[in-house]
Amino acid sequence: MTRYGMGAALALALLACPALAQAKGLGVEATGGKADGQWGAELGASYSMGFGPFTVRPVVGAFIPTEDGASTSIYAKGEATFTIPAVAELGLGARLAHEKVRAYALAAFPILPKFKLTLQGGEHYGAAGLRFSF
Repeated sequence: MTRYGMGAALALALLACPALAQAKGLGVEATGGKADGQWGAELGASYSMGFGPFTVRPVVGAFIPTEDGASTSIYAKGEATFTIPAVAELGLGARLAHEKVRAYALAAFPILPKFKLTLQGGEHYGAAGLRFSF
């Protein structure tokens, strides 16, 4: 199975699991971007913990590079955000991959119920994509 097939299978398995639909706070994200000099896709799972307009979100996932011969890697992120209802979610995060921690800023904009357009950027890291919250 190709790395694209594995990523698609992982995303479908997460979305198809009925138990996840009942778990408030869980989410999945799919982004594309550049990390540590490589272009690729990120597929991740998150758990959002809200405290009024503030949210703390741990995320784990896989970075699937588009370059031939490059290997898929695991990453972990931690995010802290402030939500302006119906407008945007703004915050800061830290991404651990390849034994390096890199800080980044993020913005997420609601586009459909439970879907947000996400933009993330920092030193040697930039990504854009979608987040779905259960």
